[in-house]
Amino acid sequence: MCRSIRTLRGQEPPATAEEVRAAALQYVRKVSGYRAPSRRNAEAFDRAVAEVAAATERLLAAIAPRADGEPRPG
Repeated sequence: MCRSIRTLRGQEPPATAEEVRAAALQYVRKVSGYRAPSRRNAEAFDRAVAEVAAATERLLAAIAPRADGEPRPG
C-alpha cells in the first residue's frame, strides 16, 4: 500500500507521537488521493489524520510484544 509507512510496532525506543502522526498522514493521503487537500476539505482531512493517529496509538498500546522467536512483520 504505502511503502513510506514503516512498521511502528516493536521499536526501541517506542514510536513517537510524531512518527505515529506521519504514518497516519501518509495513510490518509493514500486513501483520499490528496497530497494536500483543498481548503474546503482540509478540516475533514485533518480530522481523519487525527483519528487514524489515535487509533494507531491505541493499537500499539494494546498489542502484545513479539515473543522470542516470532518472525518480524513485513
